[in-house]
This record gives sequence, C-alpha cells and structure tokens, in this order.
Amino acid sequence: MDRKIEKKFWTTQRIVLFVLGAAFVGFFGWQLLKDHKTTLNVEQDKLTISEVMNGTFDETIPITGNVQPLKTIRLDAVVGGYVTQKMVEGGNAVTKGQTLLKLENQQLKLNFLQSETEASRLVNDLQNTRQRLKVERFTLRSSLNELDFQIEQAKDLYDRNKQLFADKVVSEQEYLRAKRDYERLTKQREIAIESQKYQEENAVIQIKQLEGTLERTQRNVELWRQTLENLEVKAPVPGLLSSMDVEVGSNISQGQNIGQIDDLSGFKIRAAIDEYYINRVFSGLPGSFDFNGKSYTLEIIKIYPEVRSGRFEVDMKFMQGAPEGIKRGQSVTIRLQLGQPTQAVLLPTGGFFSTTGGNWVYVLEKGDKRAIRRRISLGRKNPEYFEVLEGLKPGERVITSSYDTFGDNEVLEF
Repeated sequence: MDRKIEKKFWTTQRIVLFVLGAAFVGFFGWQLLKDHKTTLNVEQDKLTISEVMNGTFDETIPITGNVQPLKTIRLDAVVGGYVTQKMVEGGNAVTKGQTLLKLENQQLKLNFLQSETEASRLVNDLQNTRQRLKVERFTLRSSLNELDFQIEQAKDLYDRNKQLFADKVVSEQEYLRAKRDYERLTKQREIAIESQKYQEENAVIQIKQLEGTLERTQRNVELWRQTLENLEVKAPVPGLLSSMDVEVGSNISQGQNIGQIDDLSGFKIRAAIDEYYINRVFSGLPGSFDFNGKSYTLEIIKIYPEVRSGRFEVDMKFMQGAPEGIKRGQSVTIRLQLGQPTQAVLLPTGGFFSTTGGNWVYVLEKGDKRAIRRRISLGRKNPEYFEVLEGLKPGERVITSSYDTFGDNEVLEF
C-alpha cells in the first residue's frame, strides 16, 4: 500500500531565500535610517580653527595714511621772467628770507624807470608851481606898493583940486580929471588884489593836485620797486625745500608754481577712507597706529569732502606729538575708531567670509572628528573679529580658513 509523503515548508531553498530577503530588507532599512548628508574628507592640520568667544568689540576700520608736514607752503612766481641763477636745489633746508632764484625781466625795469622819471617830473612841477606862487605874491606886493604911492599922489591932487574948484580957482575940467585919475587908480588896486587872489587860489589847487599826483606816483614807484625785488625769489618761511621745478634759462610766468617748502616743525597724516563711511567720519574721531613697537593716538582735524575713485581724504594730528624717527612720505596703517567699544560674541575673521558672505560656517562637533555646516548671522566687522548676532555660542570651534575647496558638502570628516 502506498504511503502519502508530507512536504516540508522550511526547505533548504526557502530558508536561503528567507535569509537573503531578511538581509535585503535590513540593509534597505539601514540605508533609509542612515544620514544622507554629503561628506568630504579633509586634513585638519591644513585648516584654521578658531574659537567663538565673549569679548569687547571695537568698531574700527583699517585705513592707510601718509606722513606729511604740518604745513606746506607753495612757492608761486609773483612776477614772470627768465631764470638767471638757481641758488638752492630741492631737498635742502632753507632759512626765512634766503634767496632761492634770481629772475630777469627788462620790461619791469623799464616800467620802474619810467615811473621814477614821472615822479621826478612831478616833483619839479610842484617846486616850480610853489616858486611861481611866491614870485606872484612878491610881484603883487610890489605892484600894490606902487599903486598905493600913485593913489596917494592922485588923492592929494584930487583933494586940492576939489577945494580949488570950490573956490573957483581951477576949472571943472581939471577937477574932474584929478577925480577920475584917483578913482581909476583905486579901482585898479581892487582889480589887482582880486586877480592875485584868483591866481593864488588857482595855484593852491594846482599844488594840491600835483601833491596828490606825486603821492600816487611815488606809491607806484614803490610798488615797481617791490616788484623788482620779487625778481629775487626768497623763502617765506624756514623749512625743507622739497621741490624746485625750474632750471637756469627757463622762462616762468606770473603765478606759476615753482616749488614748495615743507614746515618741519611738525607732521600730520593724510589718509584715504572708503566713501561708504563718509557719513560716520567727523572731526575729532580717534585712531591709532603702531610705530617702532609703540602705539600712537591720532585725531581727525580736517575732512576733505571731495570723493575721488570712491575715496575721500582726512588730515589727522598726533595727540602726543609725532614719533621720533618718522619721515615725510612714510606710509602707516591706522585703526580708525568708528564707535564705542561694546560687549559681544566674537568670531575671528578669516577667508571663509568670501565664500559664505557670513551666512554659514562649518562648526566642529564634540570630539573634533568632523565639522557640520550651520547657518549664522554676523553683524559688524573690524580687522580682527566679526560680531556674531545669532547661530554661534562662546566656546564653539569654527573653521575660519578659506572654504574654496569644500564645494557644497555639508559635513567635513577629518
């Protein structure tokens, strides 16, 4: 009799398939649960890692300045001419009143001589007018003296004839002739006095006019003399003749700049600042710089509002005096203080900012085995630190070197 054979469910084939399926499901589940963040392996010793900290944030900006003399005096030609002698070369110290250049201008000399000649002529005219007035006064006195003598004689004759005519001794004709002669001489005296008065008044007016003209001419002569003196270009102040841009034989025009003198009694610094800060810069704003191992304080004393190539200039003075050994034209880097120091969370500056714009950074996890990308927010910046507004806490460590080779990876494995 045939016996029914029962089939087994867990056959070897089914067991193998079950194991393989379970393994596949487990692997697939593990893949689902796994962190899918993109990862990049990097060498930690080639990175700059900085620690976030609490500290004082100084809002400063670096600016570059040049040391300049406290005052620079331009040398402009007061008169034109050609250079006959160059007494001092640029780069030499000069004293006040020292002759630097000698010029020649024949036209100025001719004008001076003509002015002198005119002044001499006026002096002679004035002397002649005064002399003529004296002569006329003397002539008048002489004439009046003669007239007075004649009048006295005529009056005597007139008085006698008048009495004789009353006594009927002389004729009426003789009486009237004596009367007319007396009256004529009297009238003539009045006319002579009036004429002399007019001539004297006229002479006085001429004298005043001549004196005024002579005074103006003499002032003109003095001006021409001073102009001739300006043919010798002299140093107006003591200092360093930093430039003298003329040579012997060259012709210079009136008002032309021929050089400059630097006042060596002090120095200032002229610095250029980005126009972005023009509304935050004012006179009295402090700054500092390091020189020969010491820190020196500066203060803005003048602002030049004209903007050129996106920058404007300021003058700054040394608050404790210029450092010993500093030279004209020397460049210095200044820390300009834009605001008062405040307490803040600080992140050291670095090359990461050019890639992230301060919107995210790589923050190291505990154990320093890897760094995770994290969004942050930064505020103000100075040469050393960023002000952290959010996203980072003091004590955390951040990669602050350049991110150019990291791509878009979210995790950096060390």
